[in-house]
Amino acid sequence: MDLYDGTSDPSHHLNNFRSRMYLSDAFDATRCKAFPTTLTKATMKWFDSLSPRSVTSFDDLAKKNLTRFFIQKDKMKHIPSLLGVKQEVGKTLRDYMERFNKTYLGIQILPTEAIIMGLVNDLREGPFSQSISKRYPTSLNEIHQRAEKYINMEENSRLKKPPSRSNLPYYQTRDKEREPKKKEEKNVEKPRKYHNYTPLKVFLVDVYREICHTEKLPPPRLIKHKKAGSRTEYCEYHKLYGYSTNKCYNL
Repeated sequence: MDLYDGTSDPSHHLNNFRSRMYLSDAFDATRCKAFPTTLTKATMKWFDSLSPRSVTSFDDLAKKNLTRFFIQKDKMKHIPSLLGVKQEVGKTLRDYMERFNKTYLGIQILPTEAIIMGLVNDLREGPFSQSISKRYPTSLNEIHQRAEKYINMEENSRLKKPPSRSNLPYYQTRDKEREPKKKEEKNVEKPRKYHNYTPLKVFLVDVYREICHTEKLPPPRLIKHKKAGSRTEYCEYHKLYGYSTNKCYNL
């Protein structure tokens, strides 16, 4: 069995210890000697601090243990505790049933009718609650069997439903965004900004040489994968061979 360190309900540890001693038909003195072997940390320090001959029996030792670590006893839950367990929006029926069962198991004395009423009242509107309104359950076994049926239906329905875009894995959404555009979209010509353009009466290279030292001309953009061209033509703007300044598309 696990060693008791004083951070949980001492009654649970004592009950486990008594059960093991009962199976081995241990005498009272044997129980007193065996009990400290199940302690550790704070509980071991407490046991070592007991005065010699201060323990008269195992029941006396158990009482002293409970008194020393009573602050760790589980808080007793009552019927109102069930009212705080509600099926919230977006939560599954399985999640609600698990939380409800965990809560009512912590209540020692609770009528079956009160458990069923608390479970039904906190259900969100849905197929399971509609089924209960048509035929009210009479036992905990019945309500758990019916709940399991609707839990399976809910989970099967969720598996068949295609995932929304927000639920897709990151790599799938990224791949979707990277898909090439349709061919017809690629070939659509961008609209012209103006319908009529004033023809140039001077060469483009002359205009460039006039403004190249001013702030009116932005720095040239980097040309990627430029094919090799004629070494007899040179673009003064891009500082590249292959085409002349007059043929530069960026000017």
